[in-house]
Amino acid sequence: RRHTAVAPTRAWSSMTVRFHRYVAIGDSSTEGMDDPDDRGGYRGWANRLAERIAAIQSSLLYANLGVRGRRTRQIREQQLEPALAMKPDLVTLFSGTNDVVRRHFDPEGFRKDLEAIQLALIASGATVIGFTLPDLTPVMPLGRLIRGKVAALNDQIRAASMASGAICVDMASHPVGSDPRLWSGDRLHANALGHARIAAALAHGLGLPGSDDSWSHPLPPLPAVGFLEPIRAELRWVTGHLLPWVWRHAHGRSSGDGRGPKRPALRPVEV
Repeated sequence: RRHTAVAPTRAWSSMTVRFHRYVAIGDSSTEGMDDPDDRGGYRGWANRLAERIAAIQSSLLYANLGVRGRRTRQIREQQLEPALAMKPDLVTLFSGTNDVVRRHFDPEGFRKDLEAIQLALIASGATVIGFTLPDLTPVMPLGRLIRGKVAALNDQIRAASMASGAICVDMASHPVGSDPRLWSGDRLHANALGHARIAAALAHGLGLPGSDDSWSHPLPPLPAVGFLEPIRAELRWVTGHLLPWVWRHAHGRSSGDGRGPKRPALRPVEV
């Protein structure tokens, strides 16, 4: 079941493999921010993918070990062993956002950690799938400051996946991933529509029945807005999100401090 795809190529032409145990590992994206559920938590693309697989198969055990703020080295140290202990046959792994927003980003170190995680999971018999990070510049003008880091991150994700045999859905190659309408107010997390697109992309990468490439299609053109509205939006983002983030990191704090995974054990998915 090892297969590499640096584009949204299907792993199978039809779903000939049943997944029994799905474990999602990663950071806040895997946790589901900012796709609120109806219980005060987050749904997210991992939950959406689990629900889709369970609906097809009528059953699935699912755990989500993702914790906001985690860097790739922390995911390797904190989430890999618990994931392996669950003996998953499907693992989603997305990481890197918290690496590139740091002052010092080590692409080679990132690739080694990512590849080590992928290799360990694949050696245990799991199908591993992940995706690249879209360009954030259209989402927030300050994204141009880390544009080079994001490009380097994606190169390393592709390289690690090619070396390990993990499936890599290359979302960065599709402009729709950078459409601001798929992102939440903090501009670092997908909103509900964005999470739905990611789940659809992963379903397509896995070749699930009923999946297609519609996730990569562009949204309708944006209506024209007044000159002042973009300025107001930037001020709201700076005061509501950027400054609190800078203050927190300046004091060595993380949004994930004291938090654990939202679904630490395998449980049946409600269809």
